[in-house]
Amino acid sequence: MANKVRSTVDRGVATITLADPERRNVLSALLITELVTAIDQAEADETVRVVVVTNEGGTFCAGADLSERSAIDDADDVPDLVEVFRRIRQSPKPFVGRISGHAVAGGMGLAAAMDLSVVVDTAKFGFTEVRLGLAPAVISVICLPKMRPAEAAAAFLRGNRFDGIEAARLGLVTHAVPAEDLDTTVAEIVADLMAGGPAALGACKLLTTRLPTLTEDQAFAWTGQLSAELFTSDEGKEGMAAYLAKRPPSWLG
Repeated sequence: MANKVRSTVDRGVATITLADPERRNVLSALLITELVTAIDQAEADETVRVVVVTNEGGTFCAGADLSERSAIDDADDVPDLVEVFRRIRQSPKPFVGRISGHAVAGGMGLAAAMDLSVVVDTAKFGFTEVRLGLAPAVISVICLPKMRPAEAAAAFLRGNRFDGIEAARLGLVTHAVPAEDLDTTVAEIVADLMAGGPAALGACKLLTTRLPTLTEDQAFAWTGQLSAELFTSDEGKEGMAAYLAKRPPSWLG
């Protein structure tokens, strides 16, 4: 049986490819399991600085495997997409989506889970669950913080499809570009990320996930401590020394 997910590593960048184009990269139990494994491998590889998630075929991800889900009677047996989201959010490494095809339902959630994402502007997106008698439950945890409440309600309730430009306007993805600009834009983003300190990138991700859960007093106390730790860390000292000496920092080597 061919793998549903492929992984490669090149010069500090891990590329994870959803590789089940015949089934539109549906979120089958096998694909989810292989995706979690690929993320764990990228996380454990100390040479990996950035993770790019992309797809084969004309669909990035069509959401849940309906033929598989329709045969499940016990909710406890549903494949756990939460583990994918949890690993992406908790990883200190930035995840970049190179989304060259359509993404609906759970696939929309996977696209939105990336720290940064570039989508083909003509690709179709949407929260189509309601038209199947379902709701975008798990992916709402990822998507709602990125959207205005009224626009989220409209997208969830209507279940309509929209293009990449609208997905970017809604805040679900960061860039929508013509297909011919996809790789160039992804490469520019990856280059920017590789210029940042590894621990600093992890700290930036933590700011986006932890700060919304804190009160203002808690936020100032925590960020003050975090800032002090970064300034006195080996990476922070190296970055400041490199800047003052007008030389590249060690992590660019």
